[in-house]
Amino acid sequence: MREVSNYVRALEHGVKRVRGGFPVSNRLLREVHGQLLAKGRGSRKRPGEFRTSQNWIGGARPGVARFVPPPPERVHECMAELEKFLHDRPERTTTLLKAALAHVQFETIHPFLDGNGRVGRLLITLLLVAEGVLHEPLLYLSLYLKANREEYYEHLQRVRTDGDWEAWLRFFVRGVRETAEQAVAAAQRLAKLFQEDREKIGELGRIAGSALRVHYALQQHPIQTINSAKARTGLTVPTITAALKRLEKAGIVREVTGKLRNRVFAYDRYVQILDEGTTSPPDRPTARG
Repeated sequence: MREVSNYVRALEHGVKRVRGGFPVSNRLLREVHGQLLAKGRGSRKRPGEFRTSQNWIGGARPGVARFVPPPPERVHECMAELEKFLHDRPERTTTLLKAALAHVQFETIHPFLDGNGRVGRLLITLLLVAEGVLHEPLLYLSLYLKANREEYYEHLQRVRTDGDWEAWLRFFVRGVRETAEQAVAAAQRLAKLFQEDREKIGELGRIAGSALRVHYALQQHPIQTINSAKARTGLTVPTITAALKRLEKAGIVREVTGKLRNRVFAYDRYVQILDEGTTSPPDRPTARG
C-alpha cells in the first residue's frame, strides 16, 4: 500500500508540475523519483539523486550481467543528452516517437539505484500529458509491459546490442493502441455502471436524493469513509450512514474493514474495473548499486 501511495503521489506531482508549465527534465525526473522512493522499498537508495556507483541488470555481478548501464561518472552526461532530446534538440520529434525513444534511453542509462522501471514508465505518461496528447494521465503501459514482459526486455536489449529500433517502435505503438482501446472500453463500462446504479438508487424512495449525492462522491473517489463523504457531500453523518447502508444493501458499495468504527466503504464494481488496467510490474532486478 505504501508503494502504491508513493507511485500515485509521484504521478500527481509530475502531472501538476508539467501542467504548471515546468518542462519534462532531469530536475523533474529527480523530483518524481524522490516522491516514488520517499518511504518503503528503495527509500535508502538515494531518492531523488542520480547514482554514484555502478549498477547492473540480471546476474550476480557485472561480469555475468545481462546488461551493464553506463558507469556512474557518465550518468550526468548521458542524462544531459537525453534532456536535450526531450526538449527537441537538435530537432522536433513527434510525441509518441519521442516517448518510445526516450523510454529506451532512460532504461539504458538506468540513472538511479532503484526505481528506474517505475520512473521510466512515468516518463512516458508525463511526456504525453506535457505535449497535450493526454488531458488526464489515463494511458498506462504497465499492464501491457507486464503481460509481454520477456518480449519487452528482449526489445530493450536488441536496441542496445543490435540497434533494432524499428522492432521496439512496433512493439511500443502496439502497446499504446491496445492500452488506449482498453481505456476507452473501461470508460464505457464505468459510464454504464454509473447509469445502472443511478437507476437502482432512484428506486430507494425518500433516501434516494442523499444516496445519489454519496454515489456521486464515490464516482470521484471510489474508496470513502463517512468523514470523507461528509466533506465531499456536505451531508450529516447520520444521513451519510443511512445512505451507505442502503447502498450496501443494494450491492453498490461494500464495507471493507469489518469494523464498527472508522469504517471504509468501497465502490466495488468500480474498483474492479479500474484494477483491470492498473497492475504495475515490478522493476527488473538490478543487483545492487
